[in-house]
This record gives sequence, C-alpha cells and structure tokens, in this order.
Amino acid sequence: MDVKIFGGRATQELTVAICQHLGVHAGRADIFKFSNDNTFVRILENVREADVFVVQTSVPPVDEALVELLIMLDALRRASAGRITAVLPYYPYVRSDKKDQPRVPITARLVADLLVTAGADRVVTIDLTADQIQGFFTIPVDHLTAQPVLARYFRSKHLTDAVVVAPDPGAVKRAQRFAERLGVPVAFVDKRRLPATSGVRATAVVGDVRGRPVILFDEEVDQGTTLLEATELVLERGAAEVYAACTHAVLSGLAAERVSKAPIRELVVTDTVPVPPSKRWNALTVLSVAPLLAETIRRISTGESVSALFE
Repeated sequence: MDVKIFGGRATQELTVAICQHLGVHAGRADIFKFSNDNTFVRILENVREADVFVVQTSVPPVDEALVELLIMLDALRRASAGRITAVLPYYPYVRSDKKDQPRVPITARLVADLLVTAGADRVVTIDLTADQIQGFFTIPVDHLTAQPVLARYFRSKHLTDAVVVAPDPGAVKRAQRFAERLGVPVAFVDKRRLPATSGVRATAVVGDVRGRPVILFDEEVDQGTTLLEATELVLERGAAEVYAACTHAVLSGLAAERVSKAPIRELVVTDTVPVPPSKRWNALTVLSVAPLLAETIRRISTGESVSALFE
C-alpha cells in the first residue's frame, strides 16, 4: 500500500523530520483561511487507496488546530484514501478526561468522537495524561511513550546515584516506569490540601534524595507551578542538583520565564509540542520524537508490532 504523510500547520517541521527518516516526501496540501475565518483544505495529490497519516498536534489556538485536523481527515476520506491514521503527538483537551464535578463535559471523549466521525481509522498519540482516554475510541489507538527517548539522553549523562522523583502523586506510575528504564530508585513529592484555603501544597518527599541528583519526571509542563514547588522541596531535603524531564513542553503563559529562573540544571523535553525561540533558554534541551513516530508509521504500514518498540 502506498504511504503518504501529511502535516497540519502546527507540525510542519515535525512532519518533514518524520518524512526524512522514512525517505519519503511530505504530502502536499493547500491549507488557508478565507476572509470569513473559515479554514479550507485541498489535498494536492492522489491519495486513492493510499495508507495516509496526518500529523497534527495540540497548540494554541487549540480549537483552530483541531478543526484544521478534522477538515483534513474529511478531505482525505472524500478523496478515497484507503486508510487514514491521525497522528496526535499531544492530544487535544487531554486533561478533560473525566466528569469530576457537576455539569461539566468530558471533552477528550468528544474529541475522540469527532476524529472518528471525520474519517480517522486509527489514532497514534504520545503519553496521554490518563490511559483510559484510549477507551474513548471505537477504532485502534497506538499509545506511544517518549520515555525511551528521554531515558537514552539521561543514560548518556552518567549521573551518579541519581533518583527519579514524581513531582506529585498522580505522576508516580510514570516516574516508576522511567526509573526502571534508568535502573535507579524512585521517590515522590506528597501534597496536602491546606486547611485554611482551597489550595494544595507540596509538603514532603517520600524517598531518599539527600546528596543525590534528582530527575523530576512528569508527562507535561504547563504553567510550571508543580515543577517549581517540587524543585524547591527536593532541594530543601538535600538533593545535590535537580534535573527535570517531560514529554510535552506546553509552557503556557509565563511558564518559560519562571522555569528558566528556577534552580533546575536542565529541563529536557520533546518536540511533541513545538517550542518557539521565545520560550527557549540555555538550560532547555528539546529532543525529537520524529524517529519514534517514523518507526511507528513504518510498522503500522507494514503490519508489524508497534508495542515491540518499547519492550
């Protein structure tokens, strides 16, 4: 089956990098907005019966990127593509995955329904906040992890007596898996709700960090509040130095400025979310997931196991 890879406007660089790894050219499409703000997509090459992959991540404006993806899927379906796989390095509305208060939506489920309705036959995504989002779909989902990419980098640093620390209890399972890849122990930051306020504060470190390099590990850095609190606490508990790692560098608002001033020796992220020059600093390292996605696409197109990539 002929393989074609298209990229939305939010992921042009990543799409080109994926195609370079596979030795193919990125699919050509005309994407623009009319004067009335309506998005228009025209596929500029034959995709009939082709195995098509569309790469689009979640970046501000999130709704615009999502609608652009849906329109691309619809255009490909109407052009008789053989199979359409939506590749979502960072899943839209990933944190809206449950009904945790009255009269609120489960938007991550809504996104799943929209993708299927638009024409997706399969979905590839990386490091979902909650694994149960896979269950929102009635089509196959390949849930990848960028942990091998991050672990390979940290192994090359040869940190002596390091410990992986989850910055909050919700990140413990991810931190445990990452620690296993590095062959180091794991600890976590405990949080307690403050009795006089509605806030939550990091209060304790469960595990031994004294005199050791700490790697704070989570799936994303958004506003950076959790990361900064955890950094302060592990240093108070005697950590020798602090590194941080995450898959998705959302860095919303003033997060980049705040984290860049924190006593973090290095923050290591991936390019599932594009990091513009305005949000980069010397201690930020961006690793590419293009090789991971390229190999996943190759395996899907040839019918090989994707899970074997992580064994």
